[in-house]
Amino acid sequence: MTLRLTPGDVSRAAALLRTGELVAFPTETVYGLGGDARNPAAVAAIYAAKGRPSFNPLISHFASAEAAFREVLADDRARAVAARFWPGPLTLVLPRAPDSAIDLLTGAGLSSLAVRVPAHPLAHALLEQAGIPVAAPSANRSGAVSPTTAAHVLDGLEGRIAAVLDGGPCAVGVESTVLDLTGATPVLLRPGGVPEAALAALLGPIGRPGTVAEAAGGLKAPGMMTSHYAPALPVRLDAEAAQRAEALLAFGPPPPGAGLVFQLSAGRDTVEAAARLFAGLRWLDAEGQRLGLTGIAAMPVPEEGLGAAIRDRLRRAAAPRPRQGQGSKADA
Repeated sequence: MTLRLTPGDVSRAAALLRTGELVAFPTETVYGLGGDARNPAAVAAIYAAKGRPSFNPLISHFASAEAAFREVLADDRARAVAARFWPGPLTLVLPRAPDSAIDLLTGAGLSSLAVRVPAHPLAHALLEQAGIPVAAPSANRSGAVSPTTAAHVLDGLEGRIAAVLDGGPCAVGVESTVLDLTGATPVLLRPGGVPEAALAALLGPIGRPGTVAEAAGGLKAPGMMTSHYAPALPVRLDAEAAQRAEALLAFGPPPPGAGLVFQLSAGRDTVEAAARLFAGLRWLDAEGQRLGLTGIAAMPVPEEGLGAAIRDRLRRAAAPRPRQGQGSKADA
């Protein structure tokens, strides 16, 4: 059963978020499905509740620009845009700060993060009382129409989340504008509540994904790159066992004699595996290189549930590497 909380229950909703539960809440754009952005289990639960087919990066929401900019590297452009449009329906994609507390799964393993300060008073109160960054895509089943009322949320997510904070209808009704500031040219990844013309008036010309030079980072729309989420060591898929010079990314009991092993889920739970995937790849890559290993063998993961998304990310990790680095992306 999903709790339907009133505006007077903000502290209860904040407490649920802090304990790793999922809470839907209103923003000025649409209702968001919130979870602790630092907690990989909570973030994996967001994907599972939505039935998302892939791990597109999620937007992290904050009570203030100061809180958001502790997690990213904000340049003068970002600060100028934030001063003009935050709080409001604008998401900024910026380089991840080296000491960021945001979990890797929230940012889909990328070197960038998507951050926003919503304007809705209930969202602000919830974020302030929770005191944590909150990852929040739209609060609907994947592929369904985005919700603008608490009833819409319950239509799709009843029983899948802990609570929905009912703030009435959303004012804007379409998702936030997503602006990528990781390169020399600002790039509009998604139109939304802040018009492009208003951004151009402040920043100058705004690019589109695929229209900027490769030297600017080869920016793409979410999930379009063939090689992605890739460690330095090559990845071998659907391995029944690790070869002598390979580390093992295990899903279920590892075969006898395995050396360097990272266990995604001993019980073969795809939600647990999703929460541990990016951390596991990074750890095996670093430890494997330190030990002089030459690759990472990934055990088979079924397509069911979040397994499809895990397999997608592993296929991208195993794909031939392009010369240019990956671009920055943000999810709805």
